[in-house]
Amino acid sequence: MRTTKRFTPSVLTHFLKIGRGTGTFENYIPWHRVGRSDPSSIGRSHLQMWRGRQRELLSDGEWVGLFFAVSMRNLIDLTEQFPLSLEGGQHEMSAYRVGTPPSRHPGTLDIAKSLGVKHPKTNEKGLSADWVMTTDFLLAIQQPSKQLELVAVAFKPSADLKNRRTKELLNIEREYWLARGVTWLLITPEIFDQRVALRLKDTMPWALSDASSESDLIIAATLAKALQGHSLTHVLEQLTAKLGDNNYAQRTFWQAVWCGNIPLDLRRGWRPHLPISLLSEHDFMSLNPIANRRSSWI
Repeated sequence: MRTTKRFTPSVLTHFLKIGRGTGTFENYIPWHRVGRSDPSSIGRSHLQMWRGRQRELLSDGEWVGLFFAVSMRNLIDLTEQFPLSLEGGQHEMSAYRVGTPPSRHPGTLDIAKSLGVKHPKTNEKGLSADWVMTTDFLLAIQQPSKQLELVAVAFKPSADLKNRRTKELLNIEREYWLARGVTWLLITPEIFDQRVALRLKDTMPWALSDASSESDLIIAATLAKALQGHSLTHVLEQLTAKLGDNNYAQRTFWQAVWCGNIPLDLRRGWRPHLPISLLSEHDFMSLNPIANRRSSWI
């Protein structure tokens, strides 16, 4: 029988030794991982491939959040289960920008002290260690000016926000990122339409499959605009006739939707006989709480 593992000072020391929470892009190693060697998470975990690396997601909220994040065309990198520095130090942007000037930013220990709350600890056999807090996602986003921006994202069920200790820990996390000039978002189920989340889950196998060509994405977008008001079945039949393969047509259509080339109203039902309806770019973006920088309050 598998025993339940606990987070202890020795576990945290081991994480540091093996480089957890370091790297970028496909070389990043999450601080927490989904697997038998790690203590289990409270929520339901998911493993999802994206850009050459398996993403390790510890809740349904993070899984849906991944879909919202990767549908942003300007997303450069996504590092999940990102550890926050205890003592503080260099800005996290230095991992992406060579030559970032030396700087010191406060760690979670200083921030907890300034807020007047206890910093979390872990204990084992008389030993005690400060807990390493994490942010669910740290996103690297390229702005139209080509400047890189970091956005930190936390996912929580609304019921968790009724817990005083949870709110204290979220305050530490928020202040950590605000001290670095990084936007921090708290995503709860109430700030996005659950119908949109369901459509993303339904279409994920096509959207995150092998990438279709740019020229075929344009063909799909042009066709969808011309056939707005027709059923999804009819649109896909016409796209299949142009591209020559039904599965590839499905893949191309949904990839064009996810990247915004086809600003489909994702609140539609799942039935393929229903007509497609397109939104303005602004209204389509408003369906995505991360792209729209929508956040809950603590």
